Amino acid sequence: MQLNYIANASVRSSSGKTLPVIDPSDGQPFDEIQRSNAQDIDQAVQAAHDCLNTVWHKVTAAERGRLLMALSRKIAEHADELAAIEQRDCGKPTKQAKADAAALVRYFEFYAGACDKLHGETLPYLDGYSVMTWREPHGVTGHIIPWNYPMQIFGRSVGGALAAGNVCVVKPAEDACLSLIRVAQLAAEVGFPAGAINIVTGYGHEVGDALARHRGIHHISFTGSPTVGTLIQQVAAERHCPVTLELGGKSPQIVFSDADLEQAIPALVNAIVQNAGQTCSAGSRLLIDQQIYEPLLERLGQAFEKLRVGPATLDLDVGPLIRQTQQQRVWDFLSDAQVAGIPMVAQGQIVDEAPDTGFYQAPTLLRDVPVKHRLAQEEVFGPVLCAMSFRDEDHAVELANATQFGLVAGIWTRDGGRQFRMAKRVQSGQVFINNYGAGGGVELPFGGVKSSGYGREKGFEALYGFTTLKTVAIRHG
Repeated sequence: MQLNYIANASVRSSSGKTLPVIDPSDGQPFDEIQRSNAQDIDQAVQAAHDCLNTVWHKVTAAERGRLLMALSRKIAEHADELAAIEQRDCGKPTKQAKADAAALVRYFEFYAGACDKLHGETLPYLDGYSVMTWREPHGVTGHIIPWNYPMQIFGRSVGGALAAGNVCVVKPAEDACLSLIRVAQLAAEVGFPAGAINIVTGYGHEVGDALARHRGIHHISFTGSPTVGTLIQQVAAERHCPVTLELGGKSPQIVFSDADLEQAIPALVNAIVQNAGQTCSAGSRLLIDQQIYEPLLERLGQAFEKLRVGPATLDLDVGPLIRQTQQQRVWDFLSDAQVAGIPMVAQGQIVDEAPDTGFYQAPTLLRDVPVKHRLAQEEVFGPVLCAMSFRDEDHAVELANATQFGLVAGIWTRDGGRQFRMAKRVQSGQVFINNYGAGGGVELPFGGVKSSGYGREKGFEALYGFTTLKTVAIRHG
């Protein structure tokens, strides 16, 4: 049984209740986590405040950097252990789980180096005055982490918050908690003071709601759905608490007739099947120049037919979806496609070794998807790629911007002028040209526009969101 981790100690929930941990590869429970409540959040927030007020506020930026670097190295030492935990908890193929552990190492390494480089400014003002700005931490930050990339999102969120001088209370998704509990234990081992990192597990409507409403939380970082993001904004607004929101996407991949298809095709496939399509930045809409629509679909169909889906430990192209309800959600979208007469180009195959009780979905390529259909508008969060054609640049921009989302976009063209024109016109927080995702991009600010949220995580830019700016004006005659 897994316990909460508060003030560097394993703690049972005051509720006395637990939740099962399910292996997505076979649908069977293998562990339990705490079904926590508002009282447990109170305990964690108090521990964080005690840490901040007695110890953490005295820790210099350089010392914070050394602690974060020590944690990065400790995670690297335990990378295989963490990857194995993540694999069973989330159903990730081995290569994906190991990549997530490596990314977690890199996040703490990056933010370790940033701690003592978060500077203020001196400002010219009236004669006889000296004016400066200071960047100060919010204090206690709340982090609501989703189930699709728990280690990576913990790293980019908690790593940045700690680097800026905050202490953290973390609520992981009930479907994916185990690796984060272990990371908090490793943080204690390298010397993080009690209360700097606190993990409280449970349901979102119980624990997440309590965290978002808690008056002892000074900033909230949330990654998840637009619906829940709206609720968090509303409750945070009652006490004027700032929030950073990453709320998903329906990201377009725009392929022009002059694109290097040998380079593009593997990236187009990977962008929708990585993590079984359960990725906020998945390239789920494929916009193809009508001049190459048919030949590109034929080649993509061949690539999809080669994809294999199975248990995480087989380390195939695609693992299971996280849970049965997510599997049913994908099935519902595909059923709607069938009813609407949307043609299917190709599917991958679920291998015979996949248990019937696991949560599997074959990668699916659909064509001629109407721009207003829900498949082209809503986040499926599964390995389903929706293709449509465009006539020219203006039409491509119209289609690309025709959703409520604006998280990531991919543009495939050799034309340098077109690259810049499209990058400026597409409504998106990140634009990748002749690549997609930039290999994870720990250094690259990440976030969206429109319903994809606001604020930025990753890179140095994230540190500004985890601080508040103070202006100090001194009159000295």
